[in-house]
Amino acid sequence: MALITWNSNLSVNVKGLDLQHQKLFDTINKLHDAMSKGQANTQLSSLLNELIGYTKTHFKSEEDLFNKYNYPDKEKHKTQHDGFVNKIEELRIKYSEGKTNLSLELMTFLNTWLIEHIKKMDKAYSEFMNSKGVE
Repeated sequence: MALITWNSNLSVNVKGLDLQHQKLFDTINKLHDAMSKGQANTQLSSLLNELIGYTKTHFKSEEDLFNKYNYPDKEKHKTQHDGFVNKIEELRIKYSEGKTNLSLELMTFLNTWLIEHIKKMDKAYSEFMNSKGVE
């Protein structure tokens, strides 16, 4: 059963970015599913690698649009992206040091950060991007 479900209230009205956000939700749901089956620690390494790789791809997509259209809050937004990557990297280091009970911490962080980031930071660029013809 999914922990978080995508819905239209989370749409940023940019189809490609919405699809990428949905993939991030899928990763969180994979972690939740692994936790519910007692397999989180055995799958955490691959999920962290998947998450870090995909978030970098997603953040680059957003930041490329910000640069292309000169989005006024691009630096503030990029700072949040960098903070997210740093936190995930920190969790990956803890995991590699043998602190394997990170699944709950990771899931809580991902769930909270992603939803709050989309609702506040990402939705802030929706109208701007749409006004530039990005849909």
